[in-house]
This record gives sequence, C-alpha cells and structure tokens, in this order.
Amino acid sequence: MNAKQDNLITVLDAGSSKVCVLVAELQDGVLRYRGHGIEPARGMRKGLIAELGPAAEAINRAALTAERVARQGIETTVVGIGGTHVRGVNSRGGISLGSRMREITREEVRAAVDRARSVALPPDREVLHLLPQEFILDDQAGIHDPIGMVGNKLEVNLHLSTCSGGVAQSVITCANRAGLEVADTIYEGIAAAESVLSADERELGVCVADIGASTTELAVFFEGSIAHTAVLPIGGDHFTNDLAVGLHVSVEEAEELKRIYGNCVVTAVPQGNEIEVGGNLALGSLSGPQTGTGRLVRQRFLAEILEPRARELFTMLRDNLRQGGVLEALGAGCVLTGGGALLAGLLDNAESLLRVPTRVGSPVPLSRMPPGLAGPELAVAIGMLLYTHRTQVRRASEEQGLRSKLKAIFAGSY
Repeated sequence: MNAKQDNLITVLDAGSSKVCVLVAELQDGVLRYRGHGIEPARGMRKGLIAELGPAAEAINRAALTAERVARQGIETTVVGIGGTHVRGVNSRGGISLGSRMREITREEVRAAVDRARSVALPPDREVLHLLPQEFILDDQAGIHDPIGMVGNKLEVNLHLSTCSGGVAQSVITCANRAGLEVADTIYEGIAAAESVLSADERELGVCVADIGASTTELAVFFEGSIAHTAVLPIGGDHFTNDLAVGLHVSVEEAEELKRIYGNCVVTAVPQGNEIEVGGNLALGSLSGPQTGTGRLVRQRFLAEILEPRARELFTMLRDNLRQGGVLEALGAGCVLTGGGALLAGLLDNAESLLRVPTRVGSPVPLSRMPPGLAGPELAVAIGMLLYTHRTQVRRASEEQGLRSKLKAIFAGSY
C-alpha cells in the first residue's frame, strides 16, 4: 500500500434506501473530503441483505463513483452495521491486584475489560464494540482513565454492542464482492453520535436517534460514556408505506408527498389546504397549477396518517429508554438525525412523548466537502470517518507509548 492509500479513510454505509461510499484524506492531522458515491440500494429488505448479487453491484457502483471523484483507487473500507439484530448489554467485571497497592498499567486495564466482557452470548452473536463506561478503583467510581493510579482492585462497567454474526458477514461479503477489503465495522448509532453530538451533550446525558429507512438506531450517552444502545423496527419507509396505502398511490409518489407536504402534527396543517394526488408526483396546493389527472385530498389527511406512526415511534423509543434505565438521564435531551429526521412535526412528537428538548442533528462538514452534502442523511457516513480517525489516533498514541517504554527499558539495561 502506498503513502496515499495510508492517508485515505473510506467508509461504506449500506442502508435500505441508499448505498454511500465516502472517502476522506488525512492531511496535517485534519480530515479532508476527497470524494463520495451514492447509489440507490438494491437487494436490501428491512435493513438486511436479501440478495447478495444486486447489493454487491450497488456497492461497487458507489465505490467506482467515489474513486472517480477522489481520483484515487479504494482498497479497504470501514463498514457500518445496523438493523434490529444489533443489541447492547451492560456488564461489570474486574481483577484483584494483590495485597499490596500497585500502579495501574494498560495491561491491568485490558485484563479488567476482558473479565467484564466474559458474558454468555449466543453462539451466533459477535461483539461490535467494547465500550468502558467507568472504572472503579478500590470502590472509587467515576474514573475514565485509571492508568497511572495506584490501588488493590480494579473493576470496570462495560457496554458491549453485539450483532448477528451472519448478518455482519453478509455485509462484509458484499463489500468483498465489490472489490473492497473490510478493515473494521462500526455500529451505525455510535457513528451517528460521533458526528452530531457535542461534548456537553454527552456529559449531561443525551439520546441520539438515527432514523433510517427501515430502522431507528439509538445510542444514549451519560457522563461522557455510552450508557445504552438499541434498534427500533420503525424507519422512514414505514411513514411512506402508510401514505401509499392510505392514499392509494405508488410508493414513489407517497415519498414525494411525504417530503413536500407531510407533517406529523395534524393541527399544524391549515384546514383548507388541498393537494392533488394520484398523478406521477405531488403537484401543488389548490392555489397552484392543477393538471386534472389526479384527485384532490385534504393536506390534513396526510397528517392524520403520519401522526399516529410518529407517536408509535416515540412511544416505542420512550419505552425502550425506560426499560434500559436511561429515560431519566437525558439532561441534554434527544437528537434526531438520519434522512427520516427531516419529516416536519417529528420534533413536536418527540418532545411531547419524551418530555425533553429535541433537535435535528446535522454533522459538521468535512474540510473541502461540497456545500449541502453534510445533511442528517449522511450523519452515519461522516461519523464513521470521524470515529475511525479518532480510533487510529488513539492506537497510534498507545503504540508510541509502548515503543517509548521499551526504549527506556533497553536503554536502562546498558
């Protein structure tokens, strides 16, 4: 691999509605946009790969477009993993350091984490992330980095993000068929959080909800650490399908109607508004041009279809957070992101049911990124870049520390 490839980070977000390949280059410690490719998803059903061939072809097309824009070949990628098969579990474990107090090293930290991760998982489950929430040293809790401290007993509260091994392997196989080697996998909820949350929100307590086409990925942070992850089986396509059935129109037209005229709060839509449906696309209100090829319906009727689905989503979200013991920990509220977060009225439903302030989260654009590209629908892809970069920096720092320690040991032996 040449030097240019070493500086490239490529991520793949294969969702139910679209496939996105995003490429960035690390220059002087800063991530800079190099290129991207977006293709309609194929071979996907309810967030899972149903047909390997069409799914791999969509990934390949997106990758070729990204290579053309970046003017650089792509060899490896980091893949996002999402869907209802992803589950989070909290665990606690630790080690005793003996009767005499000892300084905590990286090896003791790893041993404590290994002890905490020793939970019984079904044979088909794989661990996506091991995320320490806090360390406890001699009953002193709330420690984020115990290295260098002194004590007798080290424990850790750990969050494990797990997924179906078969589902994850299907995504990896598709990427391989598209000519991409998979370097790592990331839970999409954590990736979205990386791109839209502030440090203050993570500290005060916040839930990020990435509303995709088929599912909504959740990640809750409290006191700077991950506290809860989960996936809800409702996404933007459910709203679209409800409109298609209720209005007797195609899914394509229902999506357009939702985007232009949809609202999840019935009372927010003026009673007299009417729109034309049943044509190829939504064509405007009664005051606008009409073609006579469709029929007129009250715009409020769309809201009467969409509002119950929105309330179902946030009722399910509220119940999930309550079951996870984190509903009362949202000091900074809730952040909605993903393409589904753009539907009008969602914020009102979220605030009504969760009773916390809610906002739509858009990622901070990368340097040199084209204007308008950094919207909520690309929060996961941009977050994967940021997460991968941060992980690489941390690993490089650890390796540098180890090399310095070995150098000191060998220098002292002469």
